[in-house]
Amino acid sequence: MFHRKLTALDYHNPSAFDCTDTPTCHLCSDDTQYRNCVVWLEDQKIRHYKIEDRGNLRNIPSSDWPEAYQKYLQDLNCPFGAQEKQESVDWLMGLAVRYEYGDNGDSPDFKAGVTALANILKIQRHDDYLVMLKAIRILIQDKLSSEAITKASHKQEGIPVALDKHVLGFDTGDATLNEAAQILRLLHIEELRELQTRINEAIVAVQAIIADPKTDHRLGKVGR
Repeated sequence: MFHRKLTALDYHNPSAFDCTDTPTCHLCSDDTQYRNCVVWLEDQKIRHYKIEDRGNLRNIPSSDWPEAYQKYLQDLNCPFGAQEKQESVDWLMGLAVRYEYGDNGDSPDFKAGVTALANILKIQRHDDYLVMLKAIRILIQDKLSSEAITKASHKQEGIPVALDKHVLGFDTGDATLNEAAQILRLLHIEELRELQTRINEAIVAVQAIIADPKTDHRLGKVGR
């Protein structure tokens, strides 16, 4: 469950990281690895403490480390405690990803991708592209939620689509976001097709009325 986040953070050997809910023991291998990861997240990504204030957290062999970690979590307003190993470290990884994203979020290519995606989804432009990204996320969650998918499946039988054959036209820098954008683009195209079909049907109906009007002779008058 941590591999993807650690990979995104360029953590060394993310696939080898292991964290269990078993009680921690002083200096057991898993606990040492866990503590090292927490310290790495603080040192390299989160940087909540000043360097000189990280001593207790960096003192991994200390029996007082759990207390230092608990204080660290409280200082970060983490909703989980030190005893909740998986939940707390996952929360820290998520925080680190957000900070890392914030550090590198001013990439022109990334901004262009967010803007292009917002245009496709007809989301109002905003000076803060992070606000636009949040709006995109909300829309994606709404469109791709289990309820929305279930509702759509009841309307018509789905047709398998190979996303890799549909060129997105830009790169957001995130594979998941790219795939979501492709799906939303296809949904948008389908909506446009449905709208065009209804417009064509309306035009045909109007043409039929014009070509063969039903004359009400009661309304006709000759002369004055």
